[in-house]
Amino acid sequence: MDFGSMFGKIQEAQQKMEAVKAQLKTIHVQGDAENKQVVATFSAAKEMINIQIADELIQEGDREQIEDLVTIAVNRALEKADEVAEVETKKATDGLLPNIPGLGL
Repeated sequence: MDFGSMFGKIQEAQQKMEAVKAQLKTIHVQGDAENKQVVATFSAAKEMINIQIADELIQEGDREQIEDLVTIAVNRALEKADEVAEVETKKATDGLLPNIPGLGL
């Protein structure tokens, strides 16, 4: 593969990555804790959309428990966001470039 061809492929990969980034903002994932008493919703681009906390949990008033459950739900949602982002990125760049360590594609 010559340099010009490789440069063209890199530009194409960059364009596809920009499209993937935009698409990830439209995909929503959720993480929950304690039988969905806390639900965190994020975009696959890791932007927080919403946090829902069950009224019963708030009424119990155990601040430490609520904080722990929010942390669990958020972390689960972020893990799902990472998984979706990885899949979408691989789909967009599959076969586009050779596997170059450190390129992140």
